[in-house]
This record gives sequence, structure tokens and C-alpha cells, in this order.
Amino acid sequence: MTTTASVPPAENDVETTFPSVVVEDMLRLLDKAVRAHQLYLPNNPMYVRSIELLATSFAAIWKETEEIALSVTDTELRWEGVAVMSVPAKASDSLPWLFYKDGIRELRVLRGFEQGEIVGLLDILQRVRHASPDEDDLLTMLWEKDFVHLRYRYVDLTSDQVASVDTVASPHRVDHVPPPADMETMDSPRAGVVNLDDFDATLYFLDEREIEYLRSEVRKEYDRDLRSDVLAMLLDICELQTDEKVRGEICAVLDSLILHLLSAQQFRSVAFLLREVATTTQRAPALLPAHRAALSQLPERLSAQSALGQLLQALDLAEELPPQEDLNELFEQLRPAALETVFLWLGRFQNPRLRLLLENAASRLAASNTSELVRLIAATDKSVAIEAIRRAGALKTAAAVAPLAKVLSEPDAALRLAAVLALAEIGSAGAMQLLERAVDDVDRDVRVATARALTARSHRPSLPRIEAAIRGKALRDADLTEKIAFFEAFGTLCGDAGVGLLDSILNAKSFLGRRDDTELRACAATALGRIGTAMATDSLRRGSVEKDIVVRNAVSKALRGGAL
Repeated sequence: MTTTASVPPAENDVETTFPSVVVEDMLRLLDKAVRAHQLYLPNNPMYVRSIELLATSFAAIWKETEEIALSVTDTELRWEGVAVMSVPAKASDSLPWLFYKDGIRELRVLRGFEQGEIVGLLDILQRVRHASPDEDDLLTMLWEKDFVHLRYRYVDLTSDQVASVDTVASPHRVDHVPPPADMETMDSPRAGVVNLDDFDATLYFLDEREIEYLRSEVRKEYDRDLRSDVLAMLLDICELQTDEKVRGEICAVLDSLILHLLSAQQFRSVAFLLREVATTTQRAPALLPAHRAALSQLPERLSAQSALGQLLQALDLAEELPPQEDLNELFEQLRPAALETVFLWLGRFQNPRLRLLLENAASRLAASNTSELVRLIAATDKSVAIEAIRRAGALKTAAAVAPLAKVLSEPDAALRLAAVLALAEIGSAGAMQLLERAVDDVDRDVRVATARALTARSHRPSLPRIEAAIRGKALRDADLTEKIAFFEAFGTLCGDAGVGLLDSILNAKSFLGRRDDTELRACAATALGRIGTAMATDSLRRGSVEKDIVVRNAVSKALRGGAL
């Protein structure tokens, strides 16, 4: 965290164009905006307020000048020789050090910067703070952003030359700023810095194996998730300290922390907290009911529709998505009530990648809360009910068969269709028995899906209903897709017992020498091909001399083992 220091006494007499406190205020607000950009989402009121205050602070500067030039050292930003921002020596997260370490030695801000380029600079500073060694440095990011109202001078650390990155020619060149003291050769030794080469040949110098061990341990330490450690320490304090005020303060801190962690998409840390509070409430001695409720209700509060809905909406608007493992860990700690909110939002997402992530997490949540999943099949919200039906089918939930029977009586065809597909996936004896009822459904799509499901499962008890549909008049008036579905189901289930009926449709003539409808005869040929016995083949051969090209092609494909 950076701090703005007061101007040293030696600089009080430096004469500036206008009071330096105006620039100091702007930099202080810039530092706050950087932190807000890191902690909050763009729609957060705290974030919006910080951006507005920063943009407003430039108005006082532009009353005095058209631009300001800031020279950069490792610990200071200076304007006209006055230190307008000072930080502890090489603070790793300070603004001066972020610019200085990548070679930036001067920043020039022009009028208009606050109108459209502030957020771009905040994005870059956040990326630099969390960048890995193989990512772009600050200079590359600034060059790619191509700012119009922000100019800068830098030191080429590889050649020790001062360079200027300025995509738009400007008459206001920076010629009066003296080269910084560190623009000397980077390999030259500095006073007080130990050179490891001086010890390479000594008797007690570390060998390569020991050096690699130290490197690996340092790497582990830097990669360690300190958030979980902090949360664990807070919970330990709550468990060990019996003072009411201490425990009340811990509860308030955890309440605040969980919001910050969710805003930063640190779902693994949130999952750790929700998991550990249950242990703390059990082990903490003499825990007051109010404190116990505050801790134990954290998972319930996050699982509530209002809180979880806001989280899912923020994820839908986010540019970067959390890893699947982190999302899974969080959802494993949510309560069953969260399932309804998740199902409700699955159909609202604009980001297809987020939908895939959430579907995987929702499947895990549904698998561990079967009773809630079955209850949601009868939900009043259609989208929730359909999603619950689909999920029950995908998980092959046998307990869902009874509520799905009620869905088959619903007036909404989309619900009945989803129920048919779910029953087909469950595939139990009870599910298939229910599925037979949908053969006579009033909706065409439901009937087709049912016939195809019975075909895929080779459910022979449904043969009487299928045969009745084949013989009935309604199928003759149906479209080709429905006819094919029912004839394929009949051919799959009937065996030689159904050849007579199919042969009469394919080859028989009426008293006046007329034959059945062309589509119906072609479908009968397909069904005979499904049977595939010698008796069915003889019937197909008798139909191979048919003059109707559609029927003849269907017979030919059936004889080759194809389908219509």
C-alpha cells in the first residue's frame, strides 16, 4: 500500500507553477483507484465512486496548465522538483516502484486523460502487479494500449539508453529532465549490494543441488495462498478467545472478507471459509448463540437466491472466469436451496463458457442433493422445472420417476417432452413403463421422442401400443418423421410376428388393385429391414420389383441393411 508523504523541509522553498498539493491529491486518488480496481467489480458503487473522484481531481490541474510532467524514481514521483508521492524504499506494490522497475523515468499527462484513458491505465497496473515472469512488462502493455493523452520516457535496461515511446508526435518534448542516476550500466556494482560471484569459489559456497532446493522452497512460499492462512488464523482466534467483543469483531471481519473474496473471484478461499466455520462452531467453547448463528449461517446466506443471484450475474459480466476446480469447491459448500437459483440462471447466461462451467458445478451440487433435485421437478418456474428434469435424467435419478409421472399429465408440451427424454435416460423398469403412456400423447414431438426412446431401449412390453399406432388411422395422416419413428420401433420390437402386417402394407393390394400410401410402404420396408430375418427378406424381395421409385429405393436400402 502506498502512502503520500509530506514534502521535506528542504523542498518547501522550491517555487512551482501552482501549488503542488493539487498534484498530490490527484496521485493519492489515483492510488486509491488502483486498489478499488483490484478489489471491486466495475458495477460496484465503491469502484464507481473512486473513478469519479479521480476524474474530478484533474479539473483543478487543468485550470493551471495543459499538462503535467512527473519524474519517476524507485520511491518517489516528483513534479517540478517537488516530491508529490513518496513511499517506503522499493515497496513492491507502490506506484513509483511499478513504473521504475520496468524502466519508466518520466510520465507526462495531458488534458483529456481523465475522460477515457483512466480505466485503461488501471487495467495495465493491475496486470503488472499480478504478472508472471513470462508475461509482458509494463512498457509493452503501455505500447499496446497506445494512449493519446499519456506520454512517457523510459530507460532501455538492456542498452542503458534513454528512449521515448510516443506514438503521436508532440511539440511538448521532455528535454529539460536530467537523466536519472541509475541510467548507468546495469552490471556495475552498487554500494552495499553483495555480488554472489565473489563467493562462487569459496569453500562453503552452496552447490547446485542446494541452490535448487532453496529456489524451490522460495517458489513454494511465493505460490502459497495466504488468504486461507489469514482465514484460518481468524477462526483460531474466534475459537481460542472467549471474549464476546473479540468474537463479535471476528464475525464482522469474516462478513466483510467474504464479500471481498467473492468480488476477487477467490472462490477456493470462500469454500475454505464455509467449510471451516462448521468446525469452529462445534469446537469453540462457550460460543454465544448470536455468534454461533453468525458463523453457521454464512453458507445459508450465500446460498440464498438474492446473494447467489448477484454472484452469478457478476460472473456473467466478468471478462475472466474462475477455474472449474474453484467453482466446484464453492458449490460443494452451498446448501440445497442454491440449486433452484442455479437452474434459474442457467438459461439466462450470455457467456457460453460460463454456462459450461456452471453446468458442471450444478451437476455436482445436484448429485449430492437428490431430494432437492426431485422437489424442483414440480417447481412453478418452467425453466427451473425443465432444468431439474434434464439433470435428473442425466444423473439417472430413480427417485425422480414418480414426480415425472405427474409431469406427463401437464398441459405444457415442453415439460412432457423433457420428462420423456429424462425417463429414457433413467431407463429403469418403472421409467419405461411410464414411457409407454406417452405413445398416445397429443403432441407430435412427444410421440416421436417416445418412439425413438422405446426403440433405443428395445422395450418389448410397449409393442402392443406401437402396433396399435401402426394400424391406426392417425399415423397415416402424420408426417414422414413420425411414421419412420414408429415403424422403426415396430421393426425393432416385433420380430417375425410382425412381418405379416408389414408385408400387407408393402406388397398387398386392395380389391380394386390399389396399394397403400407411398410413404407408408417405404416405412414398412424400413421396418422389415430392421427385423432382418429370412421371412422379412422374402417380403422385401417381393417388393423390389415395385415401380414406385421411393418404395423401390427404400426396399433396396433395407436389403442392404440401411435405413430410410
